[in-house]
Amino acid sequence: MRRTALLLAALPLALGLAACKKDAAATGASTGEPVAKVAAPAGKTWGETVSLTPDGGYLMGNPNAPIKLMEYGALSCSHCAEFSEAGSAELRDTFVSSGRVSYELRYFMLNALDVPSALLATCGPVEAVIPVSDQFWATQKDMFAALQANTALYESAATMQPAQRFATIAKAGGMDKFFAARGIAADQANACLANVDKATALMAATDKAQRDLGVSGTPTFFLNGVKIDGNTWAVVKDALEKAGAR
Repeated sequence: MRRTALLLAALPLALGLAACKKDAAATGASTGEPVAKVAAPAGKTWGETVSLTPDGGYLMGNPNAPIKLMEYGALSCSHCAEFSEAGSAELRDTFVSSGRVSYELRYFMLNALDVPSALLATCGPVEAVIPVSDQFWATQKDMFAALQANTALYESAATMQPAQRFATIAKAGGMDKFFAARGIAADQANACLANVDKATALMAATDKAQRDLGVSGTPTFFLNGVKIDGNTWAVVKDALEKAGAR
């Protein structure tokens, strides 16, 4: 809870990329036996199938897929944005749609920017969480530009209670307008931003990932429970293919 209180109070703009990391790793030939595709339920695709997991993640695809990819990502992380741009479409349309790969996104709170952005990204239907996260990453530079233009408003949030603080950060970063354009009305957004219990749960999940899994930055990926050595799309794609998704 001490770290949660500190994170709720931490507002410097420079923290936006502080623990956002890009790792490189060599890729190699696929080694595992190919895994058979699994048909989606009638009238649906696996890419449209999203469910909330017991650990607070958002799982896209076949929940019983034999190859399970999990990402710890932060909406303020530029390398998460790079991964999304490079791989999200292929991950969804080639790997997840085959039914043999599931993808779970778990939000990781790097700094105070990630709290309101995650609250807003999860404010709508469960099915919208991953697509809207990819859209947010695609326009992430707009958030940083807005923050630079609204520095005084952003810094004023430091003196506010959390329920008001998150709404102020969201306004300073243009997050309110971004999510309003995607169907999150002002009243709905304000209610989500005032949900201090959910914000605390997000940060508790971040603490748990650090403590139990050694997650120290984003994006960090696990394949069937084993951490992938690297976090670019080329590395993750190679790991999926080696696991049999080909």
